[in-house]
Amino acid sequence: MTLPEIVLPKITLPFDIAVLLHPSVVHFLIAIPVVVLLLEIMNLMMKKKAVGGVSFFLLLLIALAAVGAYFTGLVDGKEAYPALSEAAKSALGEHKLLGTYLMLASFVLVFLKLLAMTGNKVLKALYIFALVGFVVIMFKQGKEGGELVYEHGMNVQAVKTLDDKIFDLEEALEEANEKTKVEAKVETSTTEVKTEAPAAVEVPTPVETPQTVPSQVVQPIVQEPTSKESISNESAPMETTSIEETVVTPTPASVQTVQSVEKAVATPTEEVIPTPQ
Repeated sequence: MTLPEIVLPKITLPFDIAVLLHPSVVHFLIAIPVVVLLLEIMNLMMKKKAVGGVSFFLLLLIALAAVGAYFTGLVDGKEAYPALSEAAKSALGEHKLLGTYLMLASFVLVFLKLLAMTGNKVLKALYIFALVGFVVIMFKQGKEGGELVYEHGMNVQAVKTLDDKIFDLEEALEEANEKTKVEAKVETSTTEVKTEAPAAVEVPTPVETPQTVPSQVVQPIVQEPTSKESISNESAPMETTSIEETVVTPTPASVQTVQSVEKAVATPTEEVIPTPQ
């Protein structure tokens, strides 16, 4: 059976509560109701007002201990909650809810005890039944608290240390995985850039056009003989003129001129010997 959710207003205490005080307060809270129940059963036969007064005082201690168990439970639960599994968190929530009901029930017991001290038998019987129910539920609450400690490791220092180490290792593993993913993405992008890069374009080397430079052009000079003897004995000397070497870029006109000069040099000149009169 699931109890209806109950939310108490948040109360800020003027002092800090140390961790791991909840087990001590709870043990005290479980033991006192049992003592009160035994006193009330004895007082049914003894009918002593002093016994009733002692039980009333103990009920006030129960209410005070219930408040202490509630606040120390909040501190310990908040401390252990991040390290618990999902099942343990659910069990802790149920444990907290039942503890809240027990704290409120402790004040109801004090009120019923005041009514029972008037001597009304019905009210006294109602008080006894409420006290028995309170003790039974308190034992159930103690059993569930033990399961949280021994089965789920709540508020156990060794378990908390191991959980902290596991948590640190998990964080380191996640960081290493993220770093590996980033490096893989960088390598992939680098490979894609290399693949998509255009091939180098070879620039053709310009071919130099050979230039024909005329070195010397020999131009024959033909002289008419003055006498018959001079013609028979020796031929007239040929004077040559030289053209200085120049470096020019041949044009079609210059090439044609050079070809005509070369043809003129290659063709022999016929000498005309005059016939004597």
